[in-house]
Amino acid sequence: MRDHEREVTTTGVPPWKSPVALSVTLHLLILGIALAGWSWTSTDHEPPPRSISARLITQQEPEPSPVVEPDDQQKRDEERRAEEQRRREEVERQRQEEEARRIAEQKRLQQQKEQERQEAEAKEREAQKAREEEAARQKAEAEAKERARQQAEEEKRRQEEARRKAEEEKRRQEEQRKREEAERKRQEELARQEAERKRLEAERKLREQQLEAQAEAAQKAREEEARRQQEAAAAKAREAQMLSESEKYQALIRERLSQAWYPPSSATEDMTARLQITLLPTGELAGVRLVSSSGNTAFDNSALGAVRSLSRYPIPNDRDTFERYFRQFTIEFNPRRLR
Repeated sequence: MRDHEREVTTTGVPPWKSPVALSVTLHLLILGIALAGWSWTSTDHEPPPRSISARLITQQEPEPSPVVEPDDQQKRDEERRAEEQRRREEVERQRQEEEARRIAEQKRLQQQKEQERQEAEAKEREAQKAREEEAARQKAEAEAKERARQQAEEEKRRQEEARRKAEEEKRRQEEQRKREEAERKRQEELARQEAERKRLEAERKLREQQLEAQAEAAQKAREEEARRQQEAAAAKAREAQMLSESEKYQALIRERLSQAWYPPSSATEDMTARLQITLLPTGELAGVRLVSSSGNTAFDNSALGAVRSLSRYPIPNDRDTFERYFRQFTIEFNPRRLR
């Protein structure tokens, strides 16, 4: 099979000098010598025994034929014939081997020629394929160029058509723009006239409204002034009442704190502790904070203790008075006075 053929390598030596040719020639020479020797030793023309001296092709010196007795001649002849028979068989075997090698060589040469033929055919097929591919490529290139040319022409026609349509659309839009511009100006003129009419009407109404508003404002101002004076008088009276009431309850708180406060023995008339008191609407103490220390811890703590000792502070029933004066207030503790 082709896949199993050996690769033939050319050595550049002439075929008649190759080892195979020399081997064939040598074996043919041996075969000729053997056949000649066999014809000399034929049983039909057996010569009388004699001494033979010969040189073998094996490059070994031949042994001299021994001198035999007449009694042993028949036995020697049989042995010689057996030896010659063996040699003929050996020559035949070598001839067959040589023939087999020759046939194998012929087969190898035929296979080599077949391989070379197949390789040549393969190369020819490849060349033909390459030619066909080149022709196909050239055809494809020509078709591609033709398609590109057609596409270019089509694109040119399309662009020309698009340009023509664009110009028509531009003209149409320009005419439409002019019509719209004329309509817009007409509408603007109408709108301007209407706006002018409305402006004049609005100015007239505005003047009337301003006059009415001025009259109404003057009336309201007079009324507001009267109301303000009344409210001011009421507020003043209310403030005086709240102040009077707050002074009354402040005096009550100072009296209660004075009764609950026991200054320490280390207190002096120069010591003053200022406390911030926060009350609930029920009169209960919500919190107390030392705002300004007297410098004496015992004095400060006695003042804080007096504030915390009152379970309920006297406060006015009026919520506004409470929120203004008693929700959060400060008081000063001094041995001479509470303020």
